[in-house]
Amino acid sequence: METSRETLRDILDAAARGVFPPADGRTTVVPQSCRRDAGVLSFTAHSVVFTDEDPEWVHATLRATDCDALAATLNARFLMAFMDRTGRRTDTVDAMVVGSPLAGGPTVGLTEIDDPDHPRVVRSRGRRDDVRVWAADGGVLVLGRGIGGRLEVAVEVDEDVRHRGLGRALVTAARHLTGGEPVWAQISPGNARSMRAFQAAGYVPVGAEALLTAR
Repeated sequence: METSRETLRDILDAAARGVFPPADGRTTVVPQSCRRDAGVLSFTAHSVVFTDEDPEWVHATLRATDCDALAATLNARFLMAFMDRTGRRTDTVDAMVVGSPLAGGPTVGLTEIDDPDHPRVVRSRGRRDDVRVWAADGGVLVLGRGIGGRLEVAVEVDEDVRHRGLGRALVTAARHLTGGEPVWAQISPGNARSMRAFQAAGYVPVGAEALLTAR
């Protein structure tokens, strides 16, 4: 286990390029990039805990977790201790996927929503900065700055137009709207429909994450 001089954004940018932390069974601790977000990123045989808590506390708590050492950072006991210490909460452990930028414009019709009081804008600003929202016929596309300042996408598809490829079209459109940088998404592994849409749109799984947010 170690503390790194790399920033959270350094690690994410490298992962987007396919360059991952060494698969050495260690856990790296880095500072939070903002007050809002703390949590865990899990790559192949290497984890990253981003927190402003004492790294020694992180390492000691992981050693005390009664499970396989490679699974400790996402074990329920460690996450509960992490939340108790920081007063934070989490919803789930998500799959972490990333898509490279695409040239040209989206092939699906989009209209940007310029309304700060729109419910989807308000909800997204709880987890992201610089939020932009587009409406499509039957769906919504959101881009914003999340963990480490990375660009993140989320989409919603109306129930009555599901199974027609709109979800895949929207997450593909996000790759055209990034201004040349990668775009990330967090997906609950149980949401198989969403996982299939992102994979069909060319997003690549790179790990897992647990995001801890302030209550």
